[in-house]
Amino acid sequence: MATLDFSNPLYALAPLAGFTDLPFRSVVKKFGVDLTVSEMISSNALVHKSKKTYRMLEKNPIENPYSIQIAGSDLDVIRQAVEIINERDDVDIIDLNCGCPAPKVVNNLQGSSLLTDLSQMAKVIETIKKYSNKEYTSVKFRLGFNEKNHEEIARICQESGADYIAVHGRTRAGRYKAPVDYDAIAEVKRAVSIPVLANGDIDSPAKAKWVLEHTGADGLMIGRAAVGKPWIFKQIKEGMEEASPELIKEVVLEHFDQMIKHYDKYGAIIFRKNLHSYSKAGYQGASVFRNLVNRIEDPAEMRGVIDEFFSQEFIS
Repeated sequence: MATLDFSNPLYALAPLAGFTDLPFRSVVKKFGVDLTVSEMISSNALVHKSKKTYRMLEKNPIENPYSIQIAGSDLDVIRQAVEIINERDDVDIIDLNCGCPAPKVVNNLQGSSLLTDLSQMAKVIETIKKYSNKEYTSVKFRLGFNEKNHEEIARICQESGADYIAVHGRTRAGRYKAPVDYDAIAEVKRAVSIPVLANGDIDSPAKAKWVLEHTGADGLMIGRAAVGKPWIFKQIKEGMEEASPELIKEVVLEHFDQMIKHYDKYGAIIFRKNLHSYSKAGYQGASVFRNLVNRIEDPAEMRGVIDEFFSQEFIS
């Protein structure tokens, strides 16, 4: 098991429902991301032994360290979910989701709605900490539900046993459109003594450098900017230039092959959304390509179309 090192900035891939599955995390890991996190997993679904949910626990052996993120608020269910995760010795961290803004999650006092009941949030964190046999317990949260109370949330996380926190710089009301409040993330960093990861609209090496300096955070968590651009972590950490057409083709085909391996032929259909993102790098005929792959279901046919499209040079 790997111990997290916060002595230098730590770079984490944020959990994104529908995107940060095992195939995608496997690709991103090869570009030097320090920490990968599962997609958000419902503690209820886990306890009810959903086969689909159990598969979401799986990791690639190269994912080390690895965090599983759970959502929930019922203490007994949380305890049972933790005990299921305890059975896996390839997991280093259990993370509590206090940030998801989706109504179907919020309506069940999960995700960001836990920010409306900080007493219950504290009890959930304490329950994870008490029953988990993992090295770390962490929390990812937003600045508040409708109004900001980020410093209070952060202090409660720390007091309840969180070893580190990841802060998305918007309230739930801000969804993904409001400007990210990096000043608030800096205030969180000053309010607690545990490590803080900054999250929200970090989409370039220059932005990453600025956010680290502005917030004083111990690292960054990047999600949406890595979709279609998994090499962003290598760019930030090592100053890698923009990806070449050759590298992009190699990555897209490897990602596609991983999807088929993991999901069988249905992986081709799921991969359409990834192709939409990858094709935005500057290729001629991208919209025609996206329309075409939306109609293809056969993996062999799709791989051929991908190979041909990504063999071209960028538009000058």
